[in-house]
Amino acid sequence: MDLSDLIEVPAVMPAVKANSKKQLLQLLSERAASITGIPEREIFDTVFQRERLGSTGVGNGIAIPHGKLSGVKNITGVFARLETPVDFESLDDEPVDLVFLLLAPEGAGADHLKALSRIARVLRDGDTVSKVRGTRDASAIHALLSETPGYKAA
Repeated sequence: MDLSDLIEVPAVMPAVKANSKKQLLQLLSERAASITGIPEREIFDTVFQRERLGSTGVGNGIAIPHGKLSGVKNITGVFARLETPVDFESLDDEPVDLVFLLLAPEGAGADHLKALSRIARVLRDGDTVSKVRGTRDASAIHALLSETPGYKAA
């Protein structure tokens, strides 16, 4: 599964300004609503409830908030690069500046997990992350996320 299957250029937010985790999730939900047609509040509530179970901040300034919604037809992503990192209660206690929101249909099961795994692999690639942090161009970020294998061949 390629990230290009999950995210399109309009879903890339290259220079987000947010003061808190909650505000960031609201901005991501707003963009996701415009892409999916699902009400912003429904997306936010789902993602925020998931965050209450435990932070999706995975470390190294990266978070992968996610949730399942009945109205989602296909697994869909929204990516944000923040101008200034925000506290996301991450595993390593470091603030977050790269966030990949993932929404999946309620019955997505294994596909949802595969998508999360794929995102995590791509965002573990130091070169990719460095390049993403260094650009404010949505198309360039999309290309970096989409074209990177996210793993090294043995």
